[in-house]
Amino acid sequence: MEYQFIDDPITGTAIAKFSLDHEVIGPWLEVEVGTDSAKLTQLLAAMTAIEEDKQSEITITGSEYTVSFSRGDVTVQTNASMDGIEILPDSLIEENIDFDQQDCSSCGSEDFRELLLSWAKFVQKHQSLA
Repeated sequence: MEYQFIDDPITGTAIAKFSLDHEVIGPWLEVEVGTDSAKLTQLLAAMTAIEEDKQSEITITGSEYTVSFSRGDVTVQTNASMDGIEILPDSLIEENIDFDQQDCSSCGSEDFRELLLSWAKFVQKHQSLA
């Protein structure tokens, strides 16, 4: 999984950019996690509960995205994709525009834990510079 964290020069916010296969994880980090250390703690605790076999699966639904943890695997997807609703305006359908936006991504638990810890360090540094 390839990713990069950057400071948006216009808004001053932290941005997460991901490779195409994991594209949905970037906005999930920005929208659902952001700089909320309590949210990061909740996510890491969920991962630990799975690893210690206290639970077999944990799903955390946010305002726009849902993350699901299972043994060795993490999936992030848009809530709209879970509803099965994908409505495009008629003008876009008529123009036959291809919307190949990734709305679901999976990765290994170890990679995801490393990602969360890297994000936590980045936003902490980002906040101290602001």
